[in-house]
Amino acid sequence: MTKEGLLEERIGEWRQYFRRRQAVRAIDIEELEDHLRSQVEALSEAGLDEDEAFLVAVKRLGDLDSVSREFAHEYSERLWKQLVVSPGAGASSLTAHRDTVAAVGLAIAAAVALKIPDLFGLHISGRDADTSFYLRNLSLFVLPFLAGFFALKRELQRSGWYLLALPFVAAALIANLLPFKPSGHTEVLTAIHLPIALWLAIGFAYAGGRWRSHEQRMNFVRFSGEWLIYYTLIALGGGILVFFTVFIFQAIGLNAEPLVGRWVVPCGAAGAVLIAARLVESKQSVIENMAPVLTLLFTPLVAVLLLIFVATMIWTGNAIDVGREVLIGFDLLLVLVLGLLLYAISARDSQAPPGRFDRLRLLLVLCALLVDVLALWSMVERTSEFGFSPNKTAALGLNLLLLVNLGWSAVLYARFLAKRVPFTRLERWQTAYLPAYAVWAWIVAALFPIIFNYQ
Repeated sequence: MTKEGLLEERIGEWRQYFRRRQAVRAIDIEELEDHLRSQVEALSEAGLDEDEAFLVAVKRLGDLDSVSREFAHEYSERLWKQLVVSPGAGASSLTAHRDTVAAVGLAIAAAVALKIPDLFGLHISGRDADTSFYLRNLSLFVLPFLAGFFALKRELQRSGWYLLALPFVAAALIANLLPFKPSGHTEVLTAIHLPIALWLAIGFAYAGGRWRSHEQRMNFVRFSGEWLIYYTLIALGGGILVFFTVFIFQAIGLNAEPLVGRWVVPCGAAGAVLIAARLVESKQSVIENMAPVLTLLFTPLVAVLLLIFVATMIWTGNAIDVGREVLIGFDLLLVLVLGLLLYAISARDSQAPPGRFDRLRLLLVLCALLVDVLALWSMVERTSEFGFSPNKTAALGLNLLLLVNLGWSAVLYARFLAKRVPFTRLERWQTAYLPAYAVWAWIVAALFPIIFNYQ
């Protein structure tokens, strides 16, 4: 049976389940089937095969009504087993094996690329000049291989390969031709912002060149959140492995720290970028259950934290001290809030009605907006008194971007809760705004060193 035939058979099983339950009218079944098919189509375009796309779509459909949840619960385990062990999935298994081989090969290539500078006397833990070199170029040793993995998997056209190469070539020129002052502010800012700009460039490869598609951009948002979870888990496991490696060799009088520090840790960290991406691609239906739970857990916690902070600030009358560390801390906090919002939106079914967690997310966004305004006020005061600096200007620009993003998100969320706009308006706003962060990252990485005279 063809893949299309298998998909139609499973959709037929889904329809029969509803007819047996006699829980909904025929028109409701038609509407749900249209939604199911659109989900399958979007997931298939993202790179999943028909079986995997159907399994994920069924689980998402479970958010719409109790009958769908029962169907998803009853059939998901059987479908997952079919995906893993079905002998009829020859083409799918061959594709999965090819992707795994490609990911492992590119992971090894990334690890090797990271150690090539050693041949020229540049060591990660070496002199200040060596550290400066790795600081600027670290993302260039790894992210091109991740972009190549998705370009191969999505069968990117030749013109797409050329477009994909442009940001990496530009990043290499910026990192290695500009006369940075070692460990200067602009060098650190470039090292921070280049990976951000290149990560969004990877989204082009992930989308198979169809970056203008709202669905593809949202799929890349989902992938980014899931990848971060997997990479963190791999890093935790790797940290434990490193600890016991050093421990057991110390027990026989050998010091393994130099070997671990110069080879195992950097090579493992580079290769894990590719391995985490492959795991997300192969197990999307499993991780989708994990990431929304994390957003549900941390959304109220972060909202309470921000509320307590604002109340304490008002009570004590203390202003925000916008030093370098404080700027970084507040930016990370606001980015965390945006990340929670983005992933909650990406994981939420756009057809579901407003619920209590939507109100909680609106509260989180409003708290973040208030904190952002207070931080911006302190920054403007400090800048008017002491003038512009690379760090303050970069933070000021980022906070203004976040202010616009969070502000309009709050408006759209409030209108959605009032049932005045569909949830898709909020989704499209988030995906349409993503390029703004890429533009700012390129400005900071490429122009700040020149504007601030490589301070």
